Amino acid sequence: MTFPDFLHNFLVFLHILGAAAIFGGWLANFKTPTVNIWQWYGAISQLATGLLLVGLAEMNRVDGSDGLNHVKIAVKLLLAIGVFVAALLGRKKIKNGQEVPTGLAHGTGGTALIAIAVAALWV
Repeated sequence: MTFPDFLHNFLVFLHILGAAAIFGGWLANFKTPTVNIWQWYGAISQLATGLLLVGLAEMNRVDGSDGLNHVKIAVKLLLAIGVFVAALLGRKKIKNGQEVPTGLAHGTGGTALIAIAVAALWV
């Protein structure tokens, strides 16, 4: 296995862990909605590894190939930013001793679920 292949696989691994942290944290707190620390870390991981994966794919693109689906990447980026902002706002509320609004907590997990569906179903 070459280093670029290993790097790609490792970034995919971290990307999946980030999605699991956000979605799993949402399910674990579904009855008492909040944004836990693992959802925050997952949101950071999703955004960072997603951008790195796109950059790596663009660098390894063969001349003349169609390359990546930039519309899908744009949709995924908007969703990732949405999850990141919702998680950030939720963590700020907790840090200030305030309750996280139910809509914000469900928005974090629900948007992550939509992003996972887009990644898996949009081919």
